[in-house]
Amino acid sequence: MTVTALDPRTALVVIDLQAGIVAAPTQPHTGAEVVTRTAELADAFRARDLPVVLVRVSFAADGADTVPGRTEASRPGGTLPEGWDVVVGELAGHPGDITVTKRNWGAFHGTDLDVQLRRRGVTQIVLTGIATSIGVESTARAAHEHGYHVTLATDAMSDLDAEAHRSSLERVFPRLGERGSTAEILELLAKAHD
Repeated sequence: MTVTALDPRTALVVIDLQAGIVAAPTQPHTGAEVVTRTAELADAFRARDLPVVLVRVSFAADGADTVPGRTEASRPGGTLPEGWDVVVGELAGHPGDITVTKRNWGAFHGTDLDVQLRRRGVTQIVLTGIATSIGVESTARAAHEHGYHVTLATDAMSDLDAEAHRSSLERVFPRLGERGSTAEILELLAKAHD
């Protein structure tokens, strides 16, 4: 276990576990596995009155609020299916949860995430979600830059590309925070908050 501690005011921040993303073929964990493990963490955080933040990505129907700029990678075109941006049922429906809608890879830029966390006295975040190398990594980088302690639930995240997932876990995340499995994080949570 590399995760050593959870602060008294730690929040669970869930990245893009929504219908259109969870359905994608991910590696090394399926979307369903990521959702199940994230739901375990969310239930444990809620039981201890710790914040759960559900971050989703969404865009206007006309695409006017998508990120501009030239890239070498092609961008998906066309109309997104109805409901693609709805948070999955296993996580939705809890009135105390905070929902943040982003229009970028990371959950901090252009949202009120930092304000929501700071007003609740949060000093640490536990991150889960899809995709490891995109939304999760971008959010972890920004959280680190904002001065939060960052914990990454390594078996509660996945990617469209196994090598990208591995690279984030092994090369990037150790520089941004601490890594641990869902079980390890739940164990620390029980010790710190029971």
